[in-house]
Amino acid sequence: MHNESVTKDCLTNKIILVTGAGDGIGRQAALAYASYGATVILLGRTVTKLEAVYDEIIAADGPEPAIVPLDLKGATKSHYEGLNATIIEKFGRLDGLLNNASLLGVLSPFEHIDHPSWNDLMQVNVTAQFMLTQALMPALKRAEHASIVFTSSGVGRKGRAYWGPYAVSKFATEGLAQVMADEYEGSSIRVNVINPGATRTTMRARAYPGEDPKQLKTPADLMPLYVYLMADASVEVNGESLDAQ
Repeated sequence: MHNESVTKDCLTNKIILVTGAGDGIGRQAALAYASYGATVILLGRTVTKLEAVYDEIIAADGPEPAIVPLDLKGATKSHYEGLNATIIEKFGRLDGLLNNASLLGVLSPFEHIDHPSWNDLMQVNVTAQFMLTQALMPALKRAEHASIVFTSSGVGRKGRAYWGPYAVSKFATEGLAQVMADEYEGSSIRVNVINPGATRTTMRARAYPGEDPKQLKTPADLMPLYVYLMADASVEVNGESLDAQ
């Protein structure tokens, strides 16, 4: 459904920040956005991984990306506000934000969930996404059409046994996106959610060790939706929770 509206230069001159850009879906999204003409800001906690994505974009003649090493678990309000100021200073605005970084945590029975891992997961999957998105609003408001995309999961719509904190964090993500979408309805900012579905990533392999990854879609297979939501073709789409497959 999204392929028709995605032209090869549909992201030209757009500035898009991707969290968790070092591997998995975030890496693929960064490569895809660059291939459609966007200047991508690569945010992640592992510099070597971000540098590898940077090199890959440059090798493919994409616009020069920026690298932001940041661990969402420990980042503070001043880190996020500093990032907003830097983006405005260097690029003048932010056209897109893909909140993609997440922790999976440990799948376990409810009675075995421990508080520290619960807190870490909520911090990275919910609180950090809220803080980052809130801090970047001034940069996003400077764009003619700004797109904020959150990443959910099937277990963020219907809870599943043993998925504890991860499932709860994704329900919270869906809720945060709905509140924002309603609040910014009719403005230059749109807010949507992608559920990537079962995808061939390291996180998926940790959750389902017995599964044959070759039966799964690759991150590249999901990219039409990720690109569409950042392109001006989707300016009327707001408050949706969309399945990538």
